[in-house]
Amino acid sequence: MMKKILIVLSCLAMTAGCANLEKHGELSTAHPHNRLPGYLASNTLPDSEALLPPPPSTGSTAFALDEDISRNSLILRDSPRWALAVQDADLAFPEVAGAFSCAMNAQITEQDTPHLYKLMRRVLSDAGHSVFKAKKRYMRARPFVVNKQPTCSPDYEKIMMKDGSYPSGHSAAGWAWALILSEISPEQADAILARGRAFGQSRVICNVHWQSDVIEGRSIGAATVARLHADSLFRSDLDAARIELETARSKGLKPARDCKAEAEALAQYPHYAPWPANK
Repeated sequence: MMKKILIVLSCLAMTAGCANLEKHGELSTAHPHNRLPGYLASNTLPDSEALLPPPPSTGSTAFALDEDISRNSLILRDSPRWALAVQDADLAFPEVAGAFSCAMNAQITEQDTPHLYKLMRRVLSDAGHSVFKAKKRYMRARPFVVNKQPTCSPDYEKIMMKDGSYPSGHSAAGWAWALILSEISPEQADAILARGRAFGQSRVICNVHWQSDVIEGRSIGAATVARLHADSLFRSDLDAARIELETARSKGLKPARDCKAEAEALAQYPHYAPWPANK
């Protein structure tokens, strides 16, 4: 069962919003690791409002494409790919740290890879803060509000209605993680990047984001990583993460997830998993 955590990215970006949610108990059971501060100061974050164009307007060709992709994705409801999208929706640590474990053929844990684990937590905060300005500016309605179809996070639909759809914070975080992890483990770069794309695509499958939300979420994720490389502490943690990942692999530590099942789920639509599935 998914932990009681909303879209942490949006809450991380809104101090007053987080306080209000905590007051009403929405974050009372969220893992404290989700609220670790990021690396970037507020004045060094990418400006998503300045970087991104407005979302597609109703009646436009671009919005018609968003709607078409959304309709085609709804057929996956209750499929293995839907189940994986449910899993991707939960940004609680330690579970989400394993999202890329099959692609990397390595397990990311606080015990075995502490620098990498902490790095992922902090990058989640940076990505969350980076999408907020555009979300607040446009307050785009989410797909389930428009098409009246179920989502993979029904307990949080009322709150998601008040949180802008554009751009996707999950996609920003997933793509930022993918770019960083592909640096740490370049030999698995293709598999890691494919998983990062699929992580964002899970939001479309969940019926909580439009395709254009996901695409521009990746743009902000990439912009966040570019800014992170100017931060000396981030670079230091990146170097440490490379070393401890090599150490973990030398111990023969393998992913705890069922990588065969994950690969089969990803093969359904619209991405594939190019890593060898473990038996």
